[in-house]
Amino acid sequence: MRIIIKPGDLRLPLDPSLSFGRNAELVVEVGFGDGRYLSHLAAEFSDANLLGVDVSLGSVWRAYRRMLRENISNVRLFRGDARFVVRDLVAPGTLSRIYVNFPDPWPRKKHLKHRLLQAPFFELLSTRLKERGSLLLTTDHQEYYQFALDEAASTSLYSVTESDPPPATLTTKYAEKWREMKKDIFHARFEKISEAAPHPAIIKKTDMHHSILEGDLSAVTTFEKQIHAFPGGHSIILEGFRDLNNESLIFKVRVEEPDLVQEILIQAWQKPDGVFVSLQPFGDPLATRGVKESVHAVTDFLASKGLVVKQRWI
Repeated sequence: MRIIIKPGDLRLPLDPSLSFGRNAELVVEVGFGDGRYLSHLAAEFSDANLLGVDVSLGSVWRAYRRMLRENISNVRLFRGDARFVVRDLVAPGTLSRIYVNFPDPWPRKKHLKHRLLQAPFFELLSTRLKERGSLLLTTDHQEYYQFALDEAASTSLYSVTESDPPPATLTTKYAEKWREMKKDIFHARFEKISEAAPHPAIIKKTDMHHSILEGDLSAVTTFEKQIHAFPGGHSIILEGFRDLNNESLIFKVRVEEPDLVQEILIQAWQKPDGVFVSLQPFGDPLATRGVKESVHAVTDFLASKGLVVKQRWI
């Protein structure tokens, strides 16, 4: 069983029997750093499935190595945005607890929009938490702490209990750093008491990510960056490359969808019966509408260079 969950492995929502090999209560930690608190949770809640979420590749690898060293089997790691995870991976009413320890406070006023703990997230989370499920916040940043309290209060969906932080949260890398600097540490539990209107998952899997054109692929000799907009996102063809055998073109594409950014490769190669364009499995991309739109964008680019579309899967 893989410890690191790759986008291409995902079923939406997450299927615990496939991802963890068992059905159990789901607990999430956002921003797990080197994984030491996640390791603590795994031991304390050995009967639970623990999902760690972090945007840092370095953190994922540090935590991965820790899980291997400590022979932890009930933890899975995902590199990505917590909003995407809560909205698209967590099925409604299935999350027991979510831990947010020392989140990035985004202290500058123009960056406040990047803060995780805002009213829209609390509303979304209420639809994913079980009855009386909770979010536990530990932070050294007093202004963000008060901001989170105010944002949660504005939704009227949570009861809040402020207390001293649990001892284990004070053993994390950041906690030790802040304590050495004599900074105060704040802690609160946000317990769900009501639920917002349903927040359906936005990302949907689609099939048939390919198309067929007729023409001479070798005649395509120039490339210009392409930006393709579609409802809910953008597909940006960043670069085009020709392989050493001069049999195919490979396009690097950035796909931007709500709280999900992927960089994918799309290949166009010459065959006797046409030019085939398809998504490549490199990097295990998650098959979304944006990925499908990217195949269409590459197809349209090739058509702009003189090739003729014979078949396109929509």
